Amino acid sequence: MSVVRIFKGVCVIGIAGLLGACADGWSTSQVSPQASAAGRPATPAANIQIIEGDVTDKPYKSLGDVSVTVNKTTIFNADPTREMVNKRLQNEAAKLGADAVIQVRYGTVGVSALSWGSLDGKGRAIVYDQP
Repeated sequence: MSVVRIFKGVCVIGIAGLLGACADGWSTSQVSPQASAAGRPATPAANIQIIEGDVTDKPYKSLGDVSVTVNKTTIFNADPTREMVNKRLQNEAAKLGADAVIQVRYGTVGVSALSWGSLDGKGRAIVYDQP
């Protein structure tokens, strides 16, 4: 009887592990707002520019720093990519009403106690000055 119970327990754990491998992962984010883009139409997240350097051809106002971490849930998921981080940065910047995220920098993919792999991304959310 105890062998059957152990076998059932191993099967349940195995199935849970396989189902967990189907998850996309999880992420965290932090926004430090400095200003507001009130009174302007919101830019859709997909249209927010991601720029690794600074913008020198247009005047802009800084809205705040944006920081995200993309994690993979299990060892079976793909490692987080810059594209995944960029999407999360765009989503967080959209909450501030930003037009772009500048001075974007990325961490390195690493394993932690809570994740099989993670990638950090940071930048500054900005809104372009209206002419």
